[in-house]
Amino acid sequence: MKKLVIVESPSKSKTIQKYLGPDYSVVSSKGHIRDLAIKGKDGLGVDIADGFKPIYEISKDKKDVVKDLRRQAEKASEVYLATDPDREGEAISWHLADELGLDENSADRVTFHEITANAVREAFQHPRMIDMDLVHSQETRRILDRIIGFKLSKLLNNKIKSKSAGRVQSVALKLIVEREKEIEAFIPKEYWTIDASFLKNDIRFEASLSAINKEKAEIHDEGAARRIYNDCQGLFEVTEIKETERKRASFRPFITSTLQQEASTKLGFSAKRTMSIAQRLYEGVDIGNGEEGLITYMRTDSTRLSDVYVRAAQAKIINEYGKEYLGFYRVSNDAGAQDAHEAIRPTNLNNDPEKIREYLSPEQYRLYKLIYARALASLMAPAKYSSLSVTLSQDIYDFTANGSRQVFDGWLKVYGAYDSSKDVILPELVQGEKLAAEELKANQHFTEPPARYTEARLIKQMEEEGIGRPSTYAMIIDTIQQRGYCELKKNSASSKTKVFFPTEQGKLTSEKLDEFFSSIINVKYTAEMESELDDIAEGTADETAVLQNFWNRFTPLLDHAYENMEKIQPEKVGETCPECGGELVYRTGKYGKFISCMNFPTCRYTRQIEDKTKEKPEPSGKFCPECGAELLKRKSRYGTYFLGCSNFPECRHMETLEGEKITAKASAGKKSAGRRKTTARRTSRRKAQ
Repeated sequence: MKKLVIVESPSKSKTIQKYLGPDYSVVSSKGHIRDLAIKGKDGLGVDIADGFKPIYEISKDKKDVVKDLRRQAEKASEVYLATDPDREGEAISWHLADELGLDENSADRVTFHEITANAVREAFQHPRMIDMDLVHSQETRRILDRIIGFKLSKLLNNKIKSKSAGRVQSVALKLIVEREKEIEAFIPKEYWTIDASFLKNDIRFEASLSAINKEKAEIHDEGAARRIYNDCQGLFEVTEIKETERKRASFRPFITSTLQQEASTKLGFSAKRTMSIAQRLYEGVDIGNGEEGLITYMRTDSTRLSDVYVRAAQAKIINEYGKEYLGFYRVSNDAGAQDAHEAIRPTNLNNDPEKIREYLSPEQYRLYKLIYARALASLMAPAKYSSLSVTLSQDIYDFTANGSRQVFDGWLKVYGAYDSSKDVILPELVQGEKLAAEELKANQHFTEPPARYTEARLIKQMEEEGIGRPSTYAMIIDTIQQRGYCELKKNSASSKTKVFFPTEQGKLTSEKLDEFFSSIINVKYTAEMESELDDIAEGTADETAVLQNFWNRFTPLLDHAYENMEKIQPEKVGETCPECGGELVYRTGKYGKFISCMNFPTCRYTRQIEDKTKEKPEPSGKFCPECGAELLKRKSRYGTYFLGCSNFPECRHMETLEGEKITAKASAGKKSAGRRKTTARRTSRRKAQ
């Protein structure tokens, strides 16, 4: 009898099977097998009266999976649960153990932070029991999200037609909306700079007015700028030269949030795309000798590196670059970091990105190369710069020119491709020498409003504020866009970077939540809740008490909102209903915006909104050879034109503009019939709304 090993991912199961050999059978649960039911009071799947007892049910698409896992578990000599090494993975293992009838006191839980032969085999030498503190933490998060999601979403949909709300997503939306309000309320202030351009030994350099009478230069109007400009028409004297050496330390290795930020700014990847690619690199890629995990677990908030990796990296640095490139191992975690995993790093330094490039997709190669370089560079010596600051004076006015030259590349030897810093070279200058400015300019400026959030900046802000967790950032950002609350787009046609703009519905949603739920939908409370979830995971807080405290705070706010939040009436079309004479209004359903009668559900009239950009069929003057009706000139989905019978769909005759009959393929006919059935079902559901 074989030993059964259950993991989440089918691709991960292939890699692990290779390492464990024929005595083991490695299968996949394909993610979560069950979730909170959508039944009970308010469909929460939680019995609040019975101490917030969760009610679970197997997901419809996992019933066959669970049935098969039960069959295999009954035949196996032992069953091991090897889901991901985090709270979500711990919960999946517990759900599997419960559904498969495994002994809850047996040591059948196996975790590893990298999918390599040594790590996997070593993990199976030390199985443990399921950590129920981690399970309770995940379960509490799920119950909180279900209560807030279901109850707030129902309220907002009823009152203002918003699609959903969430414990963390609504706070992320609040950040975006508040930033937009800051931008709208911003009043720009005028200021001026005086800039001089010099040329010596064919080297052009710039200097800017920095001090007047040894005080910081501040110019607020054109008159003052003109007076200073006129005063600075003579020769400038070099009055001070300061040369210093500056060191620039390497970045720490990646954690989830910094990987998402750097992949966004350097590679142009969305957070969701980054995590998808990283997941594949973690689970395993065939690099010529079978599947192999290329990076450690990508959901982490720790910058810690294993001793094994540090020793291997230090040896590589000395051998390939020299002892002078060897730096120090530094680990610095935030106070809230769980430190359960290592930082994100390559599992094997021999898998150089260039050596295995042929086995990777272009996106996998780019992300893996970034991770590989960052982890190695984190252990390298600081880069060194010679910095030069020169003061050029004229009477009471001091201008400053700054130069910087790299004298030792250090960690940038490896990470330089991702660094944008450049040398600024100044000519050789001597104190006391005098120079004439080639050009002197008085430049008007205005202060800028705070920048809108890019995806990278929003992730950084959420991380700094302590809202959400590394594994949730990508999902949060995706959700607020899917709900139509914000758009990620360029500031202008010339801009290269996309930023978040809240939609009108997003602003309305955030404003109403702020009006009625400001005490719980805010940065501070959400961060405190994350801390309480951490306490549950560590066994120092009781999950029922946490949920009860939240419930006692939440329900009065919800009751007050139902009584006092104004219900927004649907926008009127300006037409009357052809069936009952009532007002027609715009509504939003599952498939987008449509028109329906204000008297719904008494009157169920609906129609689609006419697409004014769509070309209407035109009479052709020709007649159908099959039924005699007129043929209409129509535009196909591919942009070409054809003639179709005006009796469609009763008559399906089609022909080219030249008169040649078009015969639809059988498969196309089946697809068309399928589409008609789908359309009919959608129309039926929409009328039911």
